[in-house]
Amino acid sequence: MTQPPHEDKPASSPEELREHVERTRAELGETVEALAAKGDVKARAQEKAAQVREQAAVKAAEVREQAAVKAGELRTKATDVAHQVQDKLPEPVREKAAQGSRMTRDNPALLVAAVGAVTLVVWLACRRKR
Repeated sequence: MTQPPHEDKPASSPEELREHVERTRAELGETVEALAAKGDVKARAQEKAAQVREQAAVKAAEVREQAAVKAGELRTKATDVAHQVQDKLPEPVREKAAQGSRMTRDNPALLVAAVGAVTLVVWLACRRKR
């Protein structure tokens, strides 16, 4: 540790000596505070953890925003593909699909029953194969 150079001239009056002592005390206090801050590992770790949490929150917000944009794009593409497929279907198939769509929209219990029935048939078919 290096010490600051001492004043070459000695204090000529008690007042100058008091000022010099006060200045030295202040400098010493600042040095002690700086050393204590460096030695306080817990506080430094907490500061670093807070910084990392903040960075993670910012990154999470960016990822959420990107996911929302991608979801919107995918929804648009899926709608476009559905319209293209629907346009290429023969008229009787389109009518039946529209009728099925209306039925499930009007009566969701019917959809649940149909899915349950299909699941039961597949399960029974798998059991018979064994």
